[in-house]
Amino acid sequence: MNLKANNSEKTPTEKTIPRTDGEKGIQERQEFIENFDNEIEWLKKSSYPYEMVKGNIENYFGVAKVPVGLAGPLLINGDYAKGEFFIPLATTEGSLVASYNRGMTVIKQCGGCNVKIFDDGMHRAPMFRFDSLIEAEKFSKWLRSNKKIMKDVAASTTSHGKLVDVDIYNLGRTVYVRFGFYTADAAGMNMVNLASYKICKEIRKNYPNWDRIESFHLASKFCSDKKYSQINILKGRGKKVTAEVEISKEILESKLRTNPERLTSSFIDGTLSAMYCGASSNGFHAANGLAALFIACGQDVANLAECHADIWDMRLTNTGVYFAITLPSLIIGTVGGGTNLPTQKECLNILGCKGTDKSLKFAEIVASVVLAGEISLVGAITSEEWVSAHEKYGRNRE
Repeated sequence: MNLKANNSEKTPTEKTIPRTDGEKGIQERQEFIENFDNEIEWLKKSSYPYEMVKGNIENYFGVAKVPVGLAGPLLINGDYAKGEFFIPLATTEGSLVASYNRGMTVIKQCGGCNVKIFDDGMHRAPMFRFDSLIEAEKFSKWLRSNKKIMKDVAASTTSHGKLVDVDIYNLGRTVYVRFGFYTADAAGMNMVNLASYKICKEIRKNYPNWDRIESFHLASKFCSDKKYSQINILKGRGKKVTAEVEISKEILESKLRTNPERLTSSFIDGTLSAMYCGASSNGFHAANGLAALFIACGQDVANLAECHADIWDMRLTNTGVYFAITLPSLIIGTVGGGTNLPTQKECLNILGCKGTDKSLKFAEIVASVVLAGEISLVGAITSEEWVSAHEKYGRNRE
C-alpha cells in the first residue's frame, strides 16, 4: 500500500509550550497555538480566570464547551434523594437527552424508583514480591495481626476518611494488599494514595523481614484504577448502588410501545450475547448517562472505564415487569476536583448535591438516571424505534 504523507501536518518544531503562570501565561499559550495557523476563537471565549483552574489543569489556554440539556422530572424514592429532580446532561449525542427524558417519564408514572446504596469505599492495592513462598506467607500473617497499626497511620493523614478494610490476596510469592477506605463526600483518589503511601512506609519500618522483599509497588493493576475488573464487580470500588422500578403492562404499551414478552426476550437474549462476546456487563448503555452527568457535574470522566459496567435485572410480574440496575463501582464526589468549577458547581446545585453530606444523594440520583436510560433504550430496541429516533434527533447535517 502506498501511503501519502498528510500535507496538512506541521513540520517538526523546536518550540516549547510557554509555562508562564497567571493570565499572561494563558495569553502566551493562546498565541503559541495560533502561530501554527490554528483558529481558536471559541476556545478563547469565556475562559475561566487562571486562579480558578490552577489546581485542575496545567498549561491552561482555553475552555472546551459541551452543550448541556435538561431531562426530567425524575421521581426518586431513595434514602437520600427524595422527590423530583431535573437532570443536567452534557453531551454532543443527539437523541440522548430525549431518550433519558422518556425513561424518566416512565419512572414517574410508575410512582418513582427505589434506590439503595450497599457499599461505599475507595481502594488502593500495593503489591509485595518476596524471595520465597514461606516469606510471602509470613508477611500475610503479619498483616492480619497488625491492622491497628495501619488504621492509626491512615487516620493521621486525613480527618475526612478512614481505613475500613485490609484484604489480602496471595499469588505465589506475590502479596496484593487491597486497602479499603471510607472517603466521605470526596471521590477520594488523592486521599487514599497518601494514606496508602504512609501505611506502606510504616509497614517497611515495622515488618521485621522487609529485607526479604524483592520488589514493592505502591500501585498495582490490582487497584483496577480507571480500568474494568471483575474484583470491582464483586468487591466494589466507590459506591455500589441499585435502582429499581416496577412497570405495568399498560405503561409499557402506552409509553414505550412494547410489552413484557418482548422485554423478557431482549433480557434473556441480550444477557446470553453479553456472556458470549465477553462484554463487561449485560446492560445497554450506562456509559451514556454516566458520561453526560460526569461532564456536567465535574466528575473525573476517566473513571467511566470502571463505573460503566451496570448489571441489569428484569423479571416478569403479575402486572408487567420488574426492572433494576446495579452499579457495583460508582466513583463520584461532591467536593473537590472539578466540582468547584463554576458551571459544574451550578449543575450540582440544580440537583441539590454540591458540598458535604451530599455524595450519597448524588449516587442515588446517578443510579436512577442510568435506570431511566436503560428503560428507554430497551423500549426503543424492542419497539423498533431506535434507528428512527436517532434519525430524527441525532443527525447534525450541515
